[in-house]
Amino acid sequence: MTEQLRLMAVHAHPDDESSKGAATMAKYVSEGVDVLVATCTGGERGSILNPKLQGDPYIEEHIHEVRAKEMDEARQILGVKQAWLGYVDSGLPEGDPLPPLPDGCFALQDVEEAAGPLVRLIREFKPHVITTYDENGGYPHPDHIMTHKISMVAFEAAGDAARYPEAGPAWQPLKLYYNQGFNRQRTQALHDGLVARGLESPYGEWLERWKSGGRSDRKLTTHVPCAEFFPIRDKALIAHATQIDPDGGWFQVPLDVQQEIWPTEEYELAKSLVETTLPEDDLFAGIRED
Repeated sequence: MTEQLRLMAVHAHPDDESSKGAATMAKYVSEGVDVLVATCTGGERGSILNPKLQGDPYIEEHIHEVRAKEMDEARQILGVKQAWLGYVDSGLPEGDPLPPLPDGCFALQDVEEAAGPLVRLIREFKPHVITTYDENGGYPHPDHIMTHKISMVAFEAAGDAARYPEAGPAWQPLKLYYNQGFNRQRTQALHDGLVARGLESPYGEWLERWKSGGRSDRKLTTHVPCAEFFPIRDKALIAHATQIDPDGGWFQVPLDVQQEIWPTEEYELAKSLVETTLPEDDLFAGIRED
């Protein structure tokens, strides 16, 4: 009997799992892969970004519970399992100079200590593959950067019985990826495709910022075909009603245009303990064969 494949996606806040790699997860769930989302914080300090819900006193007072309920709905839509690591949202500091981060928040934890609950979860779930963020967090939110840091520690430590001995028997994941769904190549392709169709593109400013910011492109090693699961991704995203306006920028590009122009989600292979050939179209390349 073939062992069931297992994928763990480590995310900073509820809603991150639906905006980064959601179609990939839904695709693998449909193929019988066991998928677990590890959510580091409760999103307690997240702003209410949906203008239709701004000013609602109940939501403002109970944002933690509301976001947990949204996460549960998104989890069901995607067909995944989900676990909370229990850290407190750091918020996104704004201003010049930036204000200090709030006491006790996720980003101020000791990295080795904060990786402990993730090591325990890895050893319990036994994923073959883990996805997380790169060293910039995908974008420089303190919680995204901290998610990267604890993911790197946990990937190395989970397979070492001498580390975190209280966290259960050792388990070594075989591959670690960075989510790179918001990449310049995809953005440029969608922009060009919209313009060619005579449609308005929401990406002009993005591309200008990329150009002026001088950011170099990440290496996209893995393109997972998952266009048929884009509708599930969007449904999961809309479930995070406090964070996503269904009439907003996330949904400006028609679904059929997205599916035709860019039918994949992208990843950067950061660590692999198995032989694989790049570029890949499967996060389990090199693992299925073994």
